[in-house]
Amino acid sequence: MATGRQTEIVALRAEVRRHEHLYYVLDAPEISDADYDALMRRLAALEREHPEYADPDSPTRRVGGAPREGFVKRRHSTAMLSLDNALNEGELRDFDRRVRELLGSEEYAYTAELKLDGLSLALRYESGSLALAVTRGDGLEGEDVTENARTIRSVPLRTEARWPSFEVRGEVVMPWAAFRKLNEERAAAGLPLYANPRNSAAGSLRVLDPSITGARTLDFYAYFLLVDGRAPLDSHWACLEELQKLGFKVNPNKARLGGVDELYNWCGQWDAQRDALPYEIDGVVAKVDRLEQQDRLGWTAKFPRWAIAYKFAARQAETVLEDIHIQVGRTGALTPVAKLRPVAVGGVTVSNATLHNEEEIARLDLAIGDTVVVERSGDVIPKVVAVKARPEGRRPFTMPVECPVCGSEVVRAEGEVARRCLNTNCPARLRESILHFASRGVMDIDGLGESIVDELMARGLLRSVADLYQLTAEQLAPLELKGEKNTRKLGEKSAAKIMAEIDASRRRPMPRLVSGLGIAFVGERTAVVLAEHLGSMDALMQASPERLQAIPEVGPKVAESIRRFFGEPHNLELVERLRGAGLQFSHDAPARPAAGPFTGMTFVLTGTLPTLTRDEAKAKIEAAGGKVTGSVSRKTTVVVAGEEAGSKLDKARELNIEIWDEDALSERLLTQE
Repeated sequence: MATGRQTEIVALRAEVRRHEHLYYVLDAPEISDADYDALMRRLAALEREHPEYADPDSPTRRVGGAPREGFVKRRHSTAMLSLDNALNEGELRDFDRRVRELLGSEEYAYTAELKLDGLSLALRYESGSLALAVTRGDGLEGEDVTENARTIRSVPLRTEARWPSFEVRGEVVMPWAAFRKLNEERAAAGLPLYANPRNSAAGSLRVLDPSITGARTLDFYAYFLLVDGRAPLDSHWACLEELQKLGFKVNPNKARLGGVDELYNWCGQWDAQRDALPYEIDGVVAKVDRLEQQDRLGWTAKFPRWAIAYKFAARQAETVLEDIHIQVGRTGALTPVAKLRPVAVGGVTVSNATLHNEEEIARLDLAIGDTVVVERSGDVIPKVVAVKARPEGRRPFTMPVECPVCGSEVVRAEGEVARRCLNTNCPARLRESILHFASRGVMDIDGLGESIVDELMARGLLRSVADLYQLTAEQLAPLELKGEKNTRKLGEKSAAKIMAEIDASRRRPMPRLVSGLGIAFVGERTAVVLAEHLGSMDALMQASPERLQAIPEVGPKVAESIRRFFGEPHNLELVERLRGAGLQFSHDAPARPAAGPFTGMTFVLTGTLPTLTRDEAKAKIEAAGGKVTGSVSRKTTVVVAGEEAGSKLDKARELNIEIWDEDALSERLLTQE
């Protein structure tokens, strides 16, 4: 039997949940902030006095627990597919035409919703309680951010539903007011500013300390309801209404529209009004409303055929180009950056914009002092797209012949647009080089993130990638890491874990090391090919351009890049230090079948196959004795093409090379078994 205190605690939790829903979901508070805070304090005090009545779904448990070491990957119940885009009226009408053709003479309607610019999130509920929150990731699996999602006030921790298990998908956004406040706080603390609300929402949801997420004002808008992997009601509109009944925040700016004319007009209305919204949007999402029609329309390999994202045009403004600075990236590429007279573009003050390379500067006939048109679109990375006025006294810009940071030689290889600093120890390159070297898929040094690398460099402990292997736990433990609220020490436990990760990286195979060196145009795949054909780092370092170009998938540009890299004394010193640190300098290629149905055949894969991933198709071909390369040439035997195959398919047709789809590949494999 419930005691008086237990009854009071349960009633108080219900009351606080009701006020949270009124304030954070319905935007219709009934009590003042002070009164709400008083209720929360009373509830927290009662729970401390009576821990026997603890409830993991209590409003007081939204933020709790120590910071995590990292995020765990989780598979999605069903794929979180992205949407195809319509960039103008014509493409929107093309989408509608395809829907009409597939549905025949049937009537249909669209549900239109604003396309919020944030981070997609899937919430799973078991027996009414929030059990799991997973980011979109690659669409098949994402990161478990459950503890952080619990801090978002518009995410119900508990809800009454007719299904024992269900999933809600939606968008996490940071309102403009919260974004500006956050950047003001970061500027005061000497921290880098976020570029836009979407980046800040994503960063806030993925911090390892849930208390930091809770301190930021994030919002969650639900747009999909799933039970056993599919919508449980007969229309998308009905699902949105059900989500509202369950206590989720659904964007009120939505409409059911009778056809493409209504849809296009609705898109235009919101394009004109978007700057008045309290959050960022970049378009409108339209879905065929009836679920039965959605099922018949089906999916391509990448997109549902029953939905489209109408993207708004990029926003532009005019300002003055005050200077051009040079930014040096991880591979040494020198990128010109426009320093602009600050200007508001779509609600964001822009003072820097990319100019890409010197050819772009020449194409625009751009000089310092010009009045330019700045555009912000898509990922909100501003760029200069045109020159509006060229005044007298404008100053032409010339790319430097020496690295502006370290003074090393800068080269521009034949056929390249970028000039590159060849010194891997260049301070401007070093930070990004170390982060790349330590990243997953390369040397995989888990825990060695940006803040730790920054602190190590500031203390002079990292002047080269090879210095990673000279670090000690005693050097790492006292590192002071800046957070949003305070500064904390790394500590002995975390330091020991990082040291173990560094030690484990010595045993990563040679292709990982080659990829980690940061040689221009040598990524993961090319590193594997080089290691398998040359067998050792020494052979790679000594290989002539002719020897390199004899290797499949290595052309003149890649060969020249490799020769330039190993011709730089700084790089040779780095390689020798890594050798001394005990990293893997030799490679035993996996045994290939002596013979098989595809022996002597060279394949190229292009486009998206219906059921096989690119890696799965490659493995099947190689198991049958074939070879898979990345480019089409006269040596190619077969091109295996899926949906949205591009220029490789065109070249195969031009060279009269045999073309298979996935069915043809599977059939030939079966007939040879």
